[in-house]
This record gives sequence, structure tokens and C-alpha cells, in this order.
Amino acid sequence: MNHAGGFPLLFWPPEGQWGFAGEVAIARLSVAVPQADVEPIPRGLRVPDGPEIGVSSETLSMSRTIAVANQKGGVGKTTTAINLSASFAALGKQVLLVDVDPQGNATSGVGVARADLQATVYEVLLGSARPQDALVRTGVPRLDLLPASRDLVGAEVELIAAQGRSRRLRSALEPLRERYDYIVLDCPPSLNLLTVNALTAADSVLIPLQCEYFAMEGLAELIRTLKLVKTRLNPPLEREGILLTMVDRRNRLAQQVEAETRRLFGPLVLDTRIPRNVRLSEASSFGKPAFHYSVRSPGAQAYMALAHELLRRHGAVAPGPGRRRSGRGERLKRDRVSGGRE
Repeated sequence: MNHAGGFPLLFWPPEGQWGFAGEVAIARLSVAVPQADVEPIPRGLRVPDGPEIGVSSETLSMSRTIAVANQKGGVGKTTTAINLSASFAALGKQVLLVDVDPQGNATSGVGVARADLQATVYEVLLGSARPQDALVRTGVPRLDLLPASRDLVGAEVELIAAQGRSRRLRSALEPLRERYDYIVLDCPPSLNLLTVNALTAADSVLIPLQCEYFAMEGLAELIRTLKLVKTRLNPPLEREGILLTMVDRRNRLAQQVEAETRRLFGPLVLDTRIPRNVRLSEASSFGKPAFHYSVRSPGAQAYMALAHELLRRHGAVAPGPGRRRSGRGERLKRDRVSGGRE
């Protein structure tokens, strides 16, 4: 592998050069990462099948499905999926969060108790439950969930001989698209059949990239998989962008990784950066998105800025961006009143 300036030389091929003669390796088994002991808030209620659920107050011109994917673990995929979904919902969009990770952290991260679930994405993929019957209402207004359970680990084995195994999730989500403005897919930290299903179901891919050397190096394998999926399974698949996560501006290595990433990928790298912020981790442990746990925290504000940026890219109108940008002045006013205490 060639290196330039101490970093791996990566590339993202232009739109017309995605072809690849290989086959997608989807028969490989993945090892589930042990589930952390997190006590979720039992807030999930089954969503009845009806037009009042998941229907935006505005006429939906187009639903967009975004897969949050990176085969490297610990880069902020689930945190991004949860908080981007909640930020879209806070901006008035009707959103469905789909947990495609057997660890189920996106499920517990929005306060849904996995032990109480009667149907999950596992049953939906195997065809034993309708997606409408597995929907769960979260405690966040306008945000619904298609949850995951540990049973999802066995889905790869059971789907190996299934017809259309790579398109199961796409087919399941099709009847739900008219209900939601955005469908956000939280992918597992591996390039397996579940990830292939998510990429096949998606309109675009958002890649969280931790500002560290090894995270950047892992992009090459993900890019290869995206090329395969685009060529063989989902030609319209677009690149939503690369999101820099866990950014510490005081860290020289983080600055170097960001500079090199922007040099190599140019406008594909989103303007928004997600900082290292303890409130993001605390929010997940309480089963809440950061915006509903600590709205003033840098992490919550960064994900709201990300939602605004993506809405602008999609040509959608995000209400109140001017007020968000004036937040510094509002904080100064509050500090003068409270003496700087929060």
C-alpha cells in the first residue's frame, strides 16, 4: 500500500468507474461483539398499522434511505444513526430508524427494551412478520424504530439459501417508504450479509470516520464493498458523504487525519464535524438521543448541524437555521444572567 505524508493512499472512483468483475462475498459468518449490559428504559410500544403512524404532516415528495456504514467498530455509527434520526425528527421530518446490528445498541439507545419486543428486523428478514407489525414508537416525537435483537446473529446462516437474500431488507422497507421522510439504517461493524442488505436497501451511504490512522486505513475495504454493491445489487446507490467523528481539535493527529481526508476525498467530506463529547455516551446509557438529554452539549449541536447540512444537500428546507447559528449570542446572554453556570 502506498503512503503519502504518513497516511494510506485511498481513492473513491468517479461515478462512471464503479465496475468490478467479482462477486459479493455474502456467505461469510460474522462474530457478534459481546453485548454490553445496558439497562434500557422500557418505553417501546407497538405501532398499530394505520395511516396515522409514520405519516408526515407535509406531503412526502420523496423518501430517502440512508445507511450509516463502516466495517470498523467504535467509529460512531450507532451514535450517528440515533442522533441524526432524532435531529431530523426535531426538524419536523417523519423518521424511521432501522437497527440492522445484532448488538441492538440503536434499539436500547432510544429507550426501547429489547426483552419486550414481539417482532424485530430478524423476523421481518425471514418473512415471519410484516415490517408494519415490528414497528415501535420511541419516546422521541416523529421517530419510529424497527428494532433488532440478538437473534439477528443467525440471520446470515438462515438466509444463505434464501431467494433474493441480499434484497430482503429492501423489499421489507418498500411499503414503509411512503410513510417516512427519512429511513436511517444502523449497520453492523462488519461487511457481511446484513450490511449488504442495508446497502442494497439504501439510497445513499453515510460513512462515519474516526479521526485516527487505522480508521482511515479501513476505508479501502468499505469502498471496495460499495463498488460491488453498486455494480451488482443497487446501481442508484449514492455517496452521502464522510462524517468526521470523535474530533479533538487539540490533538495533532486528529488534525492531520482530517487534513489528509479532505485532501483525498474533497467535497465528499462533510463540513460538519462531530467532537468528542461525554454527553453523547451518557445519553445512550439513558436511552435518549443527545438532543433530548443535553440540548446545549457540543455533541447534540453538532448532530443538529449535520441534519441541517444534509437537508440543504437534499434541497429540503430545515426550519430555524438562523436561530441555531445565533446560539453563541444566546449562550452569552444566558451566561450573563446565570453567572456562567449551567
